[in-house]
Amino acid sequence: MAHIQSPASDAPPVRRPVAGLLLAAGGGRRLGGRPKALLDFRGRPLVENAARVLREGGCDPVHIVLGAAAGAVRERADLAAYETAENPDWAQGMGSSLRVGLAALAGSGAGAALVSLVDQPGIGAAAVARVIAAYEGGAGLVAAAYGGKRGHPVLFGADRWAAVAAGATGDRGARAYLEEHAAALTLVECADVAEPYDIDTPRDLFRLASPGAPRAGEGQ
Repeated sequence: MAHIQSPASDAPPVRRPVAGLLLAAGGGRRLGGRPKALLDFRGRPLVENAARVLREGGCDPVHIVLGAAAGAVRERADLAAYETAENPDWAQGMGSSLRVGLAALAGSGAGAALVSLVDQPGIGAAAVARVIAAYEGGAGLVAAAYGGKRGHPVLFGADRWAAVAAGATGDRGARAYLEEHAAALTLVECADVAEPYDIDTPRDLFRLASPGAPRAGEGQ
């Protein structure tokens, strides 16, 4: 059973930095082929907000995995402050992007990778910071939780990257790894500061214009 940790924690030991890993390669098949990274969010491409959330939540460096319409994303979005990698096999699913991202982090010196998805603008910097706090407190496998249910972002200690990548296939990403290692997983409740909805279909697009979606840095 996963351990559920409260937001507050004792003074943590110093640990290596946490790298942010933003998966932003999807082609938006259920959105009519509109790449999610390029969806408009408050006048800018959605990928900019998602990357800024990671930085403001405490991730450094921040790596972004691009795929569908990667050239257009680089042209339209201001990603100069971040590292980017391109997944030529993005159509194979999230697992391939996770593998590309973890490979890009090799040699970064990061002690952990915090993985987030570009299509979840309801998750802001406060949730990122809580997950990082659990890592700094000694946990090596951490996920945000919403009403006790596992969600994003998810953090993997560097010693787990190879096994996570080996099992990342299709659209399941790291789901199989997380299920197999549920006993080692620390869940950090974030329902009071974030909403884990996805932008998957045209019916979800209204959320991008909703004033209730937190900006990076809000809710901390």
